[in-house]
Amino acid sequence: MIFLKLFKESFLFALDALRQNRLRTLLSLLGVTIGIFTIIAVYSGVDTLRDNLQKSVNKLGSNSVYVEKWPWVSDGEYPWWKFMQRPVPKLRDFNELRQRSQTTGGISYEIGIDARTIKYGSNTVDGAEVNAVTHEHDKTWNVDLQDGRYFTELESQNGAPVGIIGNDIAENLFPGGTGLGKKIKVMGRYISIIGVFAKEGTDMLGISADKQVLIPLNFARNIIDVQAERYRPSIIVRGKDGIPVEEVKGEMRGLMRSIHSLRPNQDDNFALNESTMLTAQLDQVFVIINLAGGIIGIFSVLVGGFGIANIMFVSVKERTNIIGIQKSLGAKNYFILLQFLIESILLCLMGGLIGLAVVYGGTLLLNALADVEVVLYMKNVVKGISISVGIGIVSGIIPAWSASKLDPVEAIRSN
Repeated sequence: MIFLKLFKESFLFALDALRQNRLRTLLSLLGVTIGIFTIIAVYSGVDTLRDNLQKSVNKLGSNSVYVEKWPWVSDGEYPWWKFMQRPVPKLRDFNELRQRSQTTGGISYEIGIDARTIKYGSNTVDGAEVNAVTHEHDKTWNVDLQDGRYFTELESQNGAPVGIIGNDIAENLFPGGTGLGKKIKVMGRYISIIGVFAKEGTDMLGISADKQVLIPLNFARNIIDVQAERYRPSIIVRGKDGIPVEEVKGEMRGLMRSIHSLRPNQDDNFALNESTMLTAQLDQVFVIINLAGGIIGIFSVLVGGFGIANIMFVSVKERTNIIGIQKSLGAKNYFILLQFLIESILLCLMGGLIGLAVVYGGTLLLNALADVEVVLYMKNVVKGISISVGIGIVSGIIPAWSASKLDPVEAIRSN
């Protein structure tokens, strides 16, 4: 109880000292404020970037394997000309995998046809992406429809002239309506709209269904060569629930090597891609960004810390006479030390809180003005407060220690 009482008195002394020197206190805060603002702003920016990129990666599916010609990530050791010689996935590969796989919960063959013009009457939409898919596309991707329905199995098998359009296309072609049941012209053919995708917005990887037209692959086969490399054919395999993606990937490698009749000493002539490959690359990038931001912030905080330490030495010098009087009245050394240490911590803590407030205000402003969700996690708030307290202790301990060791007689004599 005695210690708590002394701590309270030390706190009040420190608070009174800060009140009496408002301008000096304000100027002392700036360095710490800038340092904490820099550190937390960088960490929050990285968290925001990571979260938004992760949302994009999650669309690819955490339990999906993409059988393609090109790998998403290359170690740089495999010769590029060997990649060029690889065949693109064929419908034969798709059919064999569908029949022989034991781990798949869904498998689809898909192609992408970019930059097409979609027409309805006098209205047109340029730059639409037409994707032709087999029936189980809805099992390998999360299909979120605002209106209408997905293809029936009969429509997929027979190549019916039907399609699902993105939200942006629906808004431009049919202002005030969805266009269900209407016919639009795609690649020179008319198709009936049976569904409209829910609004997504463009994510950081550019993955969005807003300007997409989804049609059955068997319908596209009547118009184009769906196995041509220019359309980037891929086979997407989503594993059954409870089966690890590595097990799915292992089975796909064995089946593809068997389908392509590869000998044991031959390299794979296909790529097996998965979302974790992108996540691993992103983690490496974020580690570097976090490190760089932390170093910049630490230098800023150190500058602020030196400023606080300098102010505390000045404060000890100014109050030497008062320290002598307090000691002559029986004040213990730790009581004097607490006064100045608490004063230093309060200075840094106020600077840190101001820096956090500026970051928080910035996140609210960006969320209101920009089409992006900026986050400020509690872990960063705790980190900012902890750094502020730490800098306060480091900056104030030496001045506080020197004040506590002053001789009371010499201190009272000082001017």
